[in-house]
Amino acid sequence: MVKTVRFHTAGGPEVLQVEDLPVGSPGPGEVRIRHHAVGCNFADTYFRSGYYPVQPPCGIGVEGAGEVLELGEGVTSVQVGDRVSYNGGPLGAYAQERVMPAAPLFKLPANVPFDVAAASTMRGLSATYWLLKTDPRLRPGDTILLHAAAGGVGLLAVQLAKLIGLRVIGTVSSEEKAAKARELGCDEIIFYRREDVAARVKELTNGEGVQTVFDSVGADTFAGSLKSLRRRGVLVGCGTASGPIPPVDAFQTMLQGSVYFIRPAFADFYADPAERAELAQFWFDHLSAGRIKVEIGARYTLDQCVEAHRDLEAGKTIGSTIFTI
Repeated sequence: MVKTVRFHTAGGPEVLQVEDLPVGSPGPGEVRIRHHAVGCNFADTYFRSGYYPVQPPCGIGVEGAGEVLELGEGVTSVQVGDRVSYNGGPLGAYAQERVMPAAPLFKLPANVPFDVAAASTMRGLSATYWLLKTDPRLRPGDTILLHAAAGGVGLLAVQLAKLIGLRVIGTVSSEEKAAKARELGCDEIIFYRREDVAARVKELTNGEGVQTVFDSVGADTFAGSLKSLRRRGVLVGCGTASGPIPPVDAFQTMLQGSVYFIRPAFADFYADPAERAELAQFWFDHLSAGRIKVEIGARYTLDQCVEAHRDLEAGKTIGSTIFTI
């Protein structure tokens, strides 16, 4: 029996329950993992609340790091004892141990600790495909607008953007978050709750606007994001922390300057094995070389899962949030 977090009905953080459950043995194509750390991501709240539909009762969590304990039939990509991390597969990462498909696993570089891996596998790989794949026109020297620049993905995206030669305008909600974003490379800061984001962007870009906006906030920032683009710029809708993105008015995208909109999904950029390997190598090479600092802003135990979700949704955290096992 192992400690596992599940929910039996969709709702607020209070629906999360800690239960003792059997693990079982891996079937064909599966492995049994012992977690050392687990990522707590904003996307987890979408599953728990019902915004991403699932069928309760079920586990929760899509990101973890640990070691392989047992292999199912046909698994050759990893071996018992391998240090691994993952993002994806069935829900159920909030657990001491689990059985899961081997396909999502990434072998960890020897110098990447488990807590760093759990804090950055989903977030780092997300930032990687955002910056490298969602806007083919993005080039070194371009300016981007990055919402939630002090969040778990945001702080990693800031650093990756600087590594590939971009100028970064970041939005934050507090002076504390602004200081952290600046520390890790953000060139300009906009306080999106008290400033007109689009007006400030135009001021900072001599009236031109930015090539790409990465908007993980959603409802509250979408209109300003659209107005912040330069002609033929790209708005990447990365998330919906403040609520769903409103319907996109195609005519408005023309009036804004023939701009583009994309709402990407992680799975679509990691489905092809060659592309998955390319993106993973880019991320883990930078991480293991020490060119990326992973900011773990909050650590919880599985027993504190309700508190963790409340803090995450209240915007109290800076950087990544993890569970230590």
